[in-house]
Amino acid sequence: MNATWSRFNITSIVLGFAFLYLPIVLLIVFSFNESKLVTVWGGFSTKWYVSLFHNQGLMDATWVTARVGLISATVATVLGTLAALTLTRYTRFKGRVLFSGMVFAPLVMPEVITGLSLLLLFVAVGLDRGFLTVTLAHITLTMCFVAVVVQSRLMTFDRSLEEAAMDLGATPVKTFFQITLPVIMPAI
Repeated sequence: MNATWSRFNITSIVLGFAFLYLPIVLLIVFSFNESKLVTVWGGFSTKWYVSLFHNQGLMDATWVTARVGLISATVATVLGTLAALTLTRYTRFKGRVLFSGMVFAPLVMPEVITGLSLLLLFVAVGLDRGFLTVTLAHITLTMCFVAVVVQSRLMTFDRSLEEAAMDLGATPVKTFFQITLPVIMPAI
């Protein structure tokens, strides 16, 4: 047997994957169980899925979750990309350190502290806790991750591509959409 694939290595990999994926497989299998008891198999049934889709409260919660996720992901992507562009393109402006600190603060702060801070802010401003505040909190928590990834891509970006496009008559907006955006798209 090859030294890299010894019995110990294969056994370790199999046990590791079993530890990770066996509970998920069992959960899926027992989700089709007829019995109310999880440990007793009562036969194959989809009644739990039927009751799930007939539960209006759960369907409403799923719809709200999907809307919050789509809106916050879209807004966080746009704002994080703009923040990364600002931090890489404009290296000298008043408040750069403060701006950078505010963008990247959620990375180093525990989520509980960020959540409590946002709650105190929303109460002080007088915003009702609901869809808007949950969406704003998600945007705040996720925008920094977009900014970090896009900023790392922009650091290695060859600015001469943009300069060449502008020398050939492209406007800054056209240069951004035709040159910059396609290059940084994998990071976005």
